[in-house]
Amino acid sequence: MVGQSVLDRFIQQAPLCVMARATLEKVFAPQRLDALFQRTAVRQYERELLFSTVVDLMSLVVCRVTPSVHRAYQQKKAQIPVSIRALYDKLGHIEPATSRELVRQTASEMAELIRTLPAMAAPLLPGYRVKILDGNHLEGTEHRLKPLRTQGGGALPGQCVVLLDPQLRMILDVIPDLDAYTQECRLCLPLLEGIEPKDVVIDNRNFCTSELLFGLARHAAFFITRQHRGRLRWEVTGKAKSLGRGDSGRLTEEPVRLTDPTTGEVLPVRRITIELDEPTRDHDSTLHLLTNLPASEVTAAQVAELYRERWTIETAFQELTTHLRCELNTLGYPPAALFGFCTAVACYNVLAVVQAALASAHGQEFVDEQFSHWRMSDELSRTYVGMMIAIPADQWEQYGTLPTEALSRQLHVWAQSVDVIRYRKSIRGPKTRTKRPAARAQHFSTDRLLKQRRSNTG
Repeated sequence: MVGQSVLDRFIQQAPLCVMARATLEKVFAPQRLDALFQRTAVRQYERELLFSTVVDLMSLVVCRVTPSVHRAYQQKKAQIPVSIRALYDKLGHIEPATSRELVRQTASEMAELIRTLPAMAAPLLPGYRVKILDGNHLEGTEHRLKPLRTQGGGALPGQCVVLLDPQLRMILDVIPDLDAYTQECRLCLPLLEGIEPKDVVIDNRNFCTSELLFGLARHAAFFITRQHRGRLRWEVTGKAKSLGRGDSGRLTEEPVRLTDPTTGEVLPVRRITIELDEPTRDHDSTLHLLTNLPASEVTAAQVAELYRERWTIETAFQELTTHLRCELNTLGYPPAALFGFCTAVACYNVLAVVQAALASAHGQEFVDEQFSHWRMSDELSRTYVGMMIAIPADQWEQYGTLPTEALSRQLHVWAQSVDVIRYRKSIRGPKTRTKRPAARAQHFSTDRLLKQRRSNTG
C-alpha cells in the first residue's frame, strides 16, 4: 500500500510527529468532541461549523504549525463551510465550561494511555497521588477590539487555575475565568469535584483558605500548603519540636488546629517551619507549611521536599509558552483566548504521552535529563503539514478506533525505534562573563573592528 509505505518513511524520519498525530486521532476524534460540545454548551449551538473543526484549527495554531487562526482558516478553507468572520464569532462565544471539559475529557483518555505503557515514572509519594495546583494569568492582548482601542493599559483576557499530575507530567483539569481580576482562591473550589481519597494537593499561599483545605479533608484527601496568616482561623495546640536540618534549612514542627468559620468544624494539622539557608526571591527567610498528612507515614523533611516539587507546574507553564503557543495576543475576546489556552493544554498533554512512551522505551532518566522538548516541538511544527498532505486522512483512522491498550503498545514500539541522539539537548557550560568598558558610542562597525584586530595581530 502506497500510503503505508509513506507512513513508514515518516516513522523513520519524524517518529515523534507520527506518535503525536496518532494520539491526536484517538483523543481528538470528531464524534467525541462534538458530543462534548453538545453536553456542555448552554448558550452556543452548532450549525455548519462543528466544534471539532474549531479544535482542529486551533490545534494547528497552538502547536506552531500555522502562525495564526486566519492562516489556519486559509489552509483549510475548502473544508470549512463558513466565512472567517463566522469562525471568529464562534471562537468569541465558546463557553469556559466547554473549554474546561476539552481538557478534562482528553486528559482522562491520555492518562489511561500512559498508565498502560510498559513502564511509567515512579510516584513522588508512594501510596498517594500527588497533584499540584497553581494559577496562570493570560498575557495582555492587542487592542484590536473597538472598546479596547482607547485604553492605554494592558488588556487582560482572563486567567486559569490549573491542576497538574507530576507523575504523569499532565495537566488534569483547568478552571478558566473570563475576569482576570477574580481571586484565584475563589476559582479553585470546582476542582474538588475530581479529588479522590489519598490525593495530595500541593499549592501556594494564594490557595490557603478554609474552603479548600476543609473541602480536601472532606474528600479524604490531603494537602501541603504554605500558610497565609490572614485567611485562616488557627491556634497552636502543642510545643514546637526541632527536627534538625533538611535540604533547604532547619526544620521545626508543631501541632495546629484549624477552625472552619462557616461550620465550626475543626481540623488538626501539622505546621512545619523551614528556616531557609537562602531567602526566596520575595526575600522570605522562613516558610510555614501546613499539612494533614499523617506524621507516621510522611516526615517533615518529606513534606518540605514535596513542596519544592510545586515548581514542576512552573516548568509546564514555561513549556506551554515557549514550545507551544498558549497565549494568542491577537484574540481579544476572553472566551477565544481561554479556549486557545485550553487547546494548548490538551496538546501539551499529547506531547506528555509521547514523552511517556519514550521514557518506557529509553528510561525516565533520558527524558528528564537529556531529552530536548524544543527539538520535539520543532519537528512537529516543521513536519506536520507535509505529513498530513502526504498521508491521507483515512490512513490515520485506524488509530482512532484502536483500544487504549493496543495504541499504547504501538506507541511503545515506535518509541523503541527512535534514534534518541537526534533529540538530545545541546548542553553547554556556563558563560564566562567578560568585563566590557563603558560604551563611548551607540554602535560600531563589526567589519572594521575585525580588520583592525587582524592588522594588529599580523
